[in-house]
Amino acid sequence: MQIIFPKETPEYSGRELTLAFPAMVDGERVECMITAEALEDHFGAASPRIEDMLGAFSNHRDRIEAATRRLLSETRAQCLVLRSGYVRFYEANWRN
Repeated sequence: MQIIFPKETPEYSGRELTLAFPAMVDGERVECMITAEALEDHFGAASPRIEDMLGAFSNHRDRIEAATRRLLSETRAQCLVLRSGYVRFYEANWRN
């Protein structure tokens, strides 16, 4: 499975408190999201405000993409939401 992350600016959803970002999985676009909670708990976002979430995403994009890559592999590239609990589990067990 080939997974590539286009370097696009994530889309903020204040209603859902998420950032959406794309992945290309074997040439197909898959929409991924990360929650404000995950960004606050693991990536240093100070709040669910757009500025804080985008800053945390930008500063930790490599770690976020690594966790997303693992989850995409586990779910066979279904649309996904990266939540705090999965990031905690991923970083405790697979992060290099």
